Amino acid sequence: MIRPELFEGQVRIPSGCAISAVISREGRLISGQTIVDSMRPMHERSNGLGGGFAGYGIYPEYKDFFALHIFYDTDEARAAVESHLRAVLEIVRAENIPTRKHPAITAEPFIWRYFVAPLRSVLHSRQQDEEEFIAQLAMRVNTSYPGAYVFSSGKNMGVFKAVGYPEDVGVFYRLEEYSGYCWTAHGRYPTNTPGWWGGAHPFALLDRTIVHNGEISSYDCNRRTIEMYGYKCTLQTDTEVITYIADFLQRKQGLTLEEMASVIAAPFWSTIERQPKGKSRELAYLRTVYSSLLITGPFSIILGFRGGLMALNDRLKLRSMVVGEKDDKVYIASEEAAIRAVEPSAENIWAPAGGQPVVVRVREGAY
Repeated sequence: MIRPELFEGQVRIPSGCAISAVISREGRLISGQTIVDSMRPMHERSNGLGGGFAGYGIYPEYKDFFALHIFYDTDEARAAVESHLRAVLEIVRAENIPTRKHPAITAEPFIWRYFVAPLRSVLHSRQQDEEEFIAQLAMRVNTSYPGAYVFSSGKNMGVFKAVGYPEDVGVFYRLEEYSGYCWTAHGRYPTNTPGWWGGAHPFALLDRTIVHNGEISSYDCNRRTIEMYGYKCTLQTDTEVITYIADFLQRKQGLTLEEMASVIAAPFWSTIERQPKGKSRELAYLRTVYSSLLITGPFSIILGFRGGLMALNDRLKLRSMVVGEKDDKVYIASEEAAIRAVEPSAENIWAPAGGQPVVVRVREGAY
């Protein structure tokens, strides 16, 4: 008889990549060490080509300013980007993001962060609100300044990512020194895209971040559609497009999270036809109007945003994802082991159905 335990750690999991999240409904601060520890049991779901984290509520002293996290390949790239930033932004603080040397994290770029606010005169002349301006600024840097990549651009939140296993990335960025009301995490196992610093997850635009386990077979259609609305996919990983779809549907189109889920993981037409008349009409409208933003292929994603998060499987549930609770905290991960690692007494462990969004919000005024 074959003993499966003899092959533990020797066989790649075909549904690899690891995702994890924790959030406090009461807005209580959670150490970054917690989310790092949740990734350790899922080590074998990654291959060392990318790991990362997003934390919300981590910059309370600068909560009214956008936090730009930028990778630079050279000092010349940094000088060029900073010259542009000074022309259009008020920069209240600029610094290297603190890191510590780690033998498993190599070839690191220059990693900077800036706490900024758009100049009012610039917003007035361009007739843009501050979110649209910052979103366009991130696109402009990533497409027009070789060797520079904006990888985080929201308020009171930040992304920390690198080439490496997620638990090593957490040590590298000293995440135990940060606290936030919500964290998401990713361990990467790329199959058809390169492993590089900008291509690690989470992907972010403004305060929205995406971690993703799976593969987008509709990527080319999704990319061509979203680029018609001014977004540019430059980071060489299919997951990037999900972030822009979420921003477009929520911020620009005004859809709710549940409506957005009904676009990117749209029910089958046969399912829509069985719904009550009003619901059927709504779902048919969303699927028809936004048909080219339907994401096909296996996926489980966690969308982080200011004040909450949403977890979602593809409609066939081809990737694993479980949810657990304890007191005011909600935990989401690819495996139950990741939840038990940080909350052994977690309760109400369950697996969402395919296409069923799990939305968790922090109590109003608590963040």
